[in-house]
Amino acid sequence: MVVEQISDVEPRLCRVTREARPAGTVIDIRGVAIGGPEVVLIAGPCAVESEAQLLATARAVKAAGATILRGGAFKPRTSPYSFQGLKAEGLRLLALVRAETGLPVVTEVMDARHLEAVSACADILQIGSRNMQNVTLLEEVGKCRMPVLLKRGMSATLAEYLQAAEYIMNGGNEQVILCERGIRTFEPSTRNTLDLNAIPMLRRHTHLPVIVDPSHGTGHSWMVRPLACAAIAAGADGLLVEVHCDPPAALSDGAHSLTPDEFAQLTTEVASVAAAVGRACRADRRTLAARSAAARTPGAQVHT
Repeated sequence: MVVEQISDVEPRLCRVTREARPAGTVIDIRGVAIGGPEVVLIAGPCAVESEAQLLATARAVKAAGATILRGGAFKPRTSPYSFQGLKAEGLRLLALVRAETGLPVVTEVMDARHLEAVSACADILQIGSRNMQNVTLLEEVGKCRMPVLLKRGMSATLAEYLQAAEYIMNGGNEQVILCERGIRTFEPSTRNTLDLNAIPMLRRHTHLPVIVDPSHGTGHSWMVRPLACAAIAAGADGLLVEVHCDPPAALSDGAHSLTPDEFAQLTTEVASVAAAVGRACRADRRTLAARSAAARTPGAQVHT
């Protein structure tokens, strides 16, 4: 039997369906278009740790082709004893680095009480996987007039995921970006199982932009680059990648964070895949040119 539509016990969707906007939605983030012909790279550390760490990482990812900075000020962790983020100080540092680099910022909001403070320092409000079905929070961001990056819950079906997006849009906020970040399965070799099936399925059933987080989707830094390329080949509008200048010393999720050099390599590979499927990617042209020259010169090395 071929399943032609996503269905659930409460299948009624009005605003998120492809039929509601057949041409698709493009969301403008201070001049960066998500959902347009260009693949968007969002990169930065899992958690804001210090001004020096955040600024160095932001400069590095911008040089490699990222156009939006990610960084967590509030960090929901599995263990209450793990680093929970710098919170208000983290927001201050995000605002400072946004002004310094010109990069728009996406950061997580965990509680409706934090909305005003987070909105003042961010350009995109992230709803993390743990809060995908936090109806109160979804309704509150629905009242905002800011873009929202909605991550799929780790055990959520696509039907449940689209219902969560519907909550936000039902409040009047149509600027929703979907993010596939891996789901919980029986396979223990990776932190999550990145559901590449979700990309074409979501693109078929919703007009909203779809990006992919290959960092959380795997839990292994060495897997991030190939799955990032696979996501773009499958039709993703962008990537959300964790980058840290010193991953072993990271206070959060160092195991799947790329170094700036590894991220620069990812951008060149993603740019090649994007071109192959008829899309553009704002990778650092100097890096692309240098790597191309090195590939033609035996023994040459490229430092990015």
